[in-house]
Amino acid sequence: MTRLFRNVLKGRCSAWVTAKNRRTLTCVCALICALALPAQEGTPPGFELWSLKSLSPVLTDLGQEAPKDPHRFAVRQLADYGNDSFLLVHRAGDGQVEWHETQADVFFVQSGTATLVLGGQMVNAETVGPHEKRNGAIVGGVRRPLAAGDIVRIPPRIPHQILLNGAPEFNYFVVKVKGY
Repeated sequence: MTRLFRNVLKGRCSAWVTAKNRRTLTCVCALICALALPAQEGTPPGFELWSLKSLSPVLTDLGQEAPKDPHRFAVRQLADYGNDSFLLVHRAGDGQVEWHETQADVFFVQSGTATLVLGGQMVNAETVGPHEKRNGAIVGGVRRPLAAGDIVRIPPRIPHQILLNGAPEFNYFVVKVKGY
């Protein structure tokens, strides 16, 4: 069998290689390949799947928490890894001005409408944690309307704020990309 295998690989199949030998060789090769592949057991570490169905009760809870918050805001951290973290956010009022030195924000708008104010200069801000500023105001900047289905990336060191403009609520999924 070894000589046959070597000859097949070198393209020197002699006339004595019968259809039966070819089938056997094909089966042996397939078996070797199958055994060489590692078996996948369970979900790989770090894999996450958030379906609309799984997020719905979380959004309901956040909707009940937000009116109790002075900023009419509720957030749930869904996962945190070394380079990124995942949040679900519900707003029932305008957000504070935010600035992140080492993180980019990616918003996936789930429902509602709002205006994103970004850029310009952040004034009268407070440092609220390492590499984080809040409050104050944005002077200048641009305004971008947001609605369900929109996806936005906000680079690090860019002041930004969500304004609801009278809308009752705004829900979005946030990916914080760390390490800038």
